[in-house]
Amino acid sequence: MSSERQEARTEAGSELEYYRLAYEKEKEKNTDLAAKLAEAIARADDLDFKLNRIKNNPVWKASKPLRSVMHWMIRMKDRIVRLGTPRGIARKINSKLIERRAMRMHGRASFPDREARRAMEETVFDRDITFSILVPLYNTPVKFLTEMIDSVKAQTYGKWELCLADGSDAQHAYVGERCREYAAADSRIIYRKLERNEGISGNTNECYRMASGAYIALFDHDDILHPAVLFEYMKVICEEDADYIYCDEATFKGGSIDNMITLHFKPDYAIDNLRANNYICHFSAFSRALLEGTELFRPEFDGSQDHDMILRLTTRARKVVHVPKLLYYWRSHKASVASDISAKLYCIDSAKGAVADHLRKCGMDHFTITSTRAFETIFRIQYRLTGQPKISIIIANKDHYADLSRCIASILDLSTYENYEIIVVENNSTTREIRDYYEEIGKHPRVRIVTYEGPFHYSRINNFGASFAEGEFLLLLNNDTQVITVNWMEEMLMYGQREDVGAVGAKLYYGDKTIQHAGIVLGLGAHRTAGHTHYKVNIENVGYMGRLCYAQDVSAVTGACLLVRKKWYDSLGGLDEDFAVALNDVDFCLRLREKGLLNVFTPFAELYHFESKSRGLDDDGERARRYDEESARFRRKWQTVLDAGDPYYNPNFSLDRSDFSLRLPGGS
Repeated sequence: MSSERQEARTEAGSELEYYRLAYEKEKEKNTDLAAKLAEAIARADDLDFKLNRIKNNPVWKASKPLRSVMHWMIRMKDRIVRLGTPRGIARKINSKLIERRAMRMHGRASFPDREARRAMEETVFDRDITFSILVPLYNTPVKFLTEMIDSVKAQTYGKWELCLADGSDAQHAYVGERCREYAAADSRIIYRKLERNEGISGNTNECYRMASGAYIALFDHDDILHPAVLFEYMKVICEEDADYIYCDEATFKGGSIDNMITLHFKPDYAIDNLRANNYICHFSAFSRALLEGTELFRPEFDGSQDHDMILRLTTRARKVVHVPKLLYYWRSHKASVASDISAKLYCIDSAKGAVADHLRKCGMDHFTITSTRAFETIFRIQYRLTGQPKISIIIANKDHYADLSRCIASILDLSTYENYEIIVVENNSTTREIRDYYEEIGKHPRVRIVTYEGPFHYSRINNFGASFAEGEFLLLLNNDTQVITVNWMEEMLMYGQREDVGAVGAKLYYGDKTIQHAGIVLGLGAHRTAGHTHYKVNIENVGYMGRLCYAQDVSAVTGACLLVRKKWYDSLGGLDEDFAVALNDVDFCLRLREKGLLNVFTPFAELYHFESKSRGLDDDGERARRYDEESARFRRKWQTVLDAGDPYYNPNFSLDRSDFSLRLPGGS
């Protein structure tokens, strides 16, 4: 090849690369604009919804005197409601008593009595492990310091050492005096006065240099441990070979742990939850081996050094185990983060930096991390789309012209994602208006109508529709849905494109803007098969511990709006046709889970779902019988999984309610 031709080809290649990069940048820009547009529309829609609620009130349209009368009546009504009827008052009192009883059983009432304590102390484990408990000290109030150390000394498992690194100033010399007293009386307590305060990270790292134990545990200087926490951790180390362990925790104020203001019952290890929210927090204990070649705390992430450490070590761990018991008590006082995040504003930027560093090390780039309305350190993470893969939207339909036309119009008119097709699977329609609509909408270049002959069978119909799909991704969608978020497909695809993700589900509302779907929990509900959490909660609610405000791992999502790679769908043979109508989506998600894939719920893809209009509710006659049969079939198939419990739903929650109510002893 001549040098001129070679030079020309090189120039052409460079120019092609230039335009490719320019195109990629433009796509990124468009994706960002779509996200911003979605947020703006959501805010405007919410304000419009609230305004219409006011304007549509017939009394508002009356004269000012009438409105005054109305306000007076409302005030009177509120007083009556506050007082309540005798029966209503009794119900409220009973509910409060149950709630307080449930809370109390996780405080001092849960401490082992003399007999239980003796049994724990005499237990012989098959591994000889010492826990090194690291506590960085800085001007700790003497009462807090004393209670903290006493809670360690009260442990029913005795092989521990308490490593205290003290960075207190001269005005707080009592910290060292008290610690030396404890150390003189108990050789397991190791105290060191630091030459200068190195901050949270530096002081904790000094604690680590003092440690000799095989497992490291992190403890704040003003908090309290449950007496059995090390015993419980030792059990899972020996029984499950756990190398990273955490438990549930409570925030308390005042002088008693029974004065709990927040009880945080956590899911098992869930990477998407952890990226969006440091839900693991306290009380972390882990094998020293996990720190080989890495630091404990990194000073650049001071304020969120624990989030950074947890992300790094759980990623390296062989077996992360959650002990679903409330074993850590986080004290809330004026200077603590538990009291107010604004007490340490640097925590927010530090947490974002820790998550960003973790994501980059996982091979991700071009993401954005923003605070949510739930809390400043609960994050929305938006990932860059890798390409523009085609999405095949499959919609089963029988008649219901109004529902289907509204659904398709919302997709075509609102969606900012461009590479998609809509496959409508017609099934036994009889009305003229739907036939006319098919003829009209079928001319649209994005829409195809295919016909499934036979009785209604949700699984078979969707499997039939999937056989016509040209897309790399399938999106199962009910005909009684309506798009709200313009970038709904992008929000789902950013998770669906990951190789570790199976199904992705959206946040669905009823017409009154209460929640229909925000993730599915196994065993929830009367049939003990599966149920929706936060059911009928208002759109403005942030959910239990902010869960309605960030993307998270769940056991299953609803088939009313479910995105999945076509290769995963095909590899499983689609929906299981043993489930004609109910639970086929949950079954499908569990089979994805068996393949080692995650199922993700994102609250940032929002749609209305006017539920079950296509087939009616499963509450009477033939439908009720069919649901009972499919529920029984589901329980037989997944009994072992159901018995194990939902890993993303804490066993301390009731299975009778969807609002994260606490379960009482002996209850469900």
